[in-house]
Amino acid sequence: MNSSEIRQLRPFLSLLFIITTLLGLVFIKMEERRLSYVVLKLTHEHKKTIEIQKEKEISLAKLTRPQLLENVATQKLTLKRVTASQIIHLTSTEPVAKNNTRKAN
Repeated sequence: MNSSEIRQLRPFLSLLFIITTLLGLVFIKMEERRLSYVVLKLTHEHKKTIEIQKEKEISLAKLTRPQLLENVATQKLTLKRVTASQIIHLTSTEPVAKNNTRKAN
């Protein structure tokens, strides 16, 4: 190719370069928008799962509250209420460190 042919191609090449650049920018903007929608969707899902987890924690706390457990134990399992005389307090006569050294020997 000689210099006259290259000069004739310059407007075409510059136009091709501008069009390619603009299409690249459009593609980048579209990808950015798509990713922002994905992030928005994941944020909503995350909030929903946190809300579901809180509801489950509340229902677990309601199911395991002491009064309900005591009612289930006395009515369905026919257990009796604990009296103060049934509770046995165990105290250690030796310090914990001595117990650990004896077990090691």
